[in-house]
Amino acid sequence: MPRIDRDAILALIPHQGAMCLLDEAIEWDTGRIACATRSHQRADNPLRSNGILRAIHLCEYGAQAMAVHGGLLAREYGEVAKPGLLVSLRAVQIHVARIDDLHDSLQVDAEKLLDSESSWQYQFRVRHRDALLAEGRAIVMLMMDAAEKPE
Repeated sequence: MPRIDRDAILALIPHQGAMCLLDEAIEWDTGRIACATRSHQRADNPLRSNGILRAIHLCEYGAQAMAVHGGLLAREYGEVAKPGLLVSLRAVQIHVARIDDLHDSLQVDAEKLLDSESSWQYQFRVRHRDALLAEGRAIVMLMMDAAEKPE
């Protein structure tokens, strides 16, 4: 699939402005996505506190890669992805303390493990150069619209 730039990402996910942490989707298919970003270097990154961007926020980078992937898959079917809520992080391992001092792009990969009508589960990994910064699994519960809610 072709690369997806930041403008296309903004059209796919609810995260807007500086809260959209991903710059591009490099490659993707029905089971996975690879994204890249330099947002960890930006002074306006909304996840910074006291001038530092802690590595725990790499979970949000992974979750946004999931959202982009879901949006791209829905778009392939002429639909819009349902909004979702991140409800669980599992087996998260973080290998650094902070990421604002890293000089090259981050690569954010997400692989779909489960896709149901009500939830998604993905494995995510975030790398800088060849170093693994963080990895884990995330579950998103999808919101039902009024037509889908049981009576």
